[in-house]
Amino acid sequence: MATQAIMDEDLAARFRRVRGLSRDLAAPLSDADATIQPHPDASPTKWHLAHTSWFFETFVLRDHVPGYRSHDERWAYLFNSYYEGEGERHARDRRGMLSRPSLGELLDYREAVDFALLGALPRLPQEAQALVELGLQHEQQHQELMLMDMLAAMAENPLRPAVWRPATVSTSSTPQGMQWSPQPGGLVEIGHNGSGFAFDCETPRHRVFLEPYALADRTVTNAEWLQFMAGGGYADPLLWLADGWAWVRANAVATPLYWEEVGGAWHRFALDGLRPIDPAAPVCHVSFYEADAFARWAGARLPTEAEWEAAAAKADPNGGHQLDTAGPAQPHFAKLHELRELHGNVWEWTASAFLPYPGFKPAAGTVGEYNGKFMSGQMVLRGGSCATPRGHVRASYRNFFYPHQRWMFSGVRLARDD
Repeated sequence: MATQAIMDEDLAARFRRVRGLSRDLAAPLSDADATIQPHPDASPTKWHLAHTSWFFETFVLRDHVPGYRSHDERWAYLFNSYYEGEGERHARDRRGMLSRPSLGELLDYREAVDFALLGALPRLPQEAQALVELGLQHEQQHQELMLMDMLAAMAENPLRPAVWRPATVSTSSTPQGMQWSPQPGGLVEIGHNGSGFAFDCETPRHRVFLEPYALADRTVTNAEWLQFMAGGGYADPLLWLADGWAWVRANAVATPLYWEEVGGAWHRFALDGLRPIDPAAPVCHVSFYEADAFARWAGARLPTEAEWEAAAAKADPNGGHQLDTAGPAQPHFAKLHELRELHGNVWEWTASAFLPYPGFKPAAGTVGEYNGKFMSGQMVLRGGSCATPRGHVRASYRNFFYPHQRWMFSGVRLARDD
């Protein structure tokens, strides 16, 4: 990862802002809401709040502040995620059994860690300040995970509870036609350019040759997905990869996740409750398998991550609908027919596997486990979503999930050869 901290604001102020948002996101939840774990891929809100604090306590306070004593030595076992270098840990699929410590105790833990870190920050060496920046970026990732997992938990409740009031956003109810944006291809450079923060998997920057191609000016809408469903898209094995077809049949998949038919009309469940589907909004919560099948049905394909990044090189990474403050995360189009929509709304599946770039080397030490060991069997998504904190993504940012997963805010942008 790059060691240069983002300089648009003081690191202490940035620390307070990022840590405060996590607390705000959890504010509407009861202790019970924050404890439940809807499925093994998700984690309770309490665990996210504690794990992000454990990260700062372990890699900054313990390792770089002489005389620091841990808040509770037993909690390292509970809140380590996957860092083998930090020893044994509680099983991931059993995190929902942690009724203790309570939500209140973990909020107190956050306050104690914040107080200690902010007090030590002016004296921290550059190496430790770089770890603070990594910890903030890590927490922003967990803020999106909190929203994903919170939604998954609420979706298990037959009452379909809303965490927040319905969003009041400007959105068209009439889908706009899709346009194609030609891209010249040729020899391009992708990967982090060395300015500001980046995760290790975004490096090193390297050259890729692209044939001419075109990208859709926007992501696929709910209206277009309804056409795919009505056209038998989920029932045609010729549209699906073999693994995808096996997944569809084994799980009886027939709609995007969180879609429900109520009174003969399709609704979607989100953090603002169960509401009728907006035909013009981006389709959300679809897997790579579904995205790939839709692209075949539409006579197109998914872009490679190099194609996506080359097209996004001049786009504003702070554009589009992203998470600014605590509130309902639900994708909608702020603008149409502009490639500036490459950032925000929904993560966009690519046709690229999550693999190391040429010359990739993980960081030294336990933090080197951050990304490199997950470069197997997963696919790359690009662009950020309505649940991604604004300022967190950039053109080189690589998100990754397994091809069957879809509880994240994931959608589809089409590509074609030109």
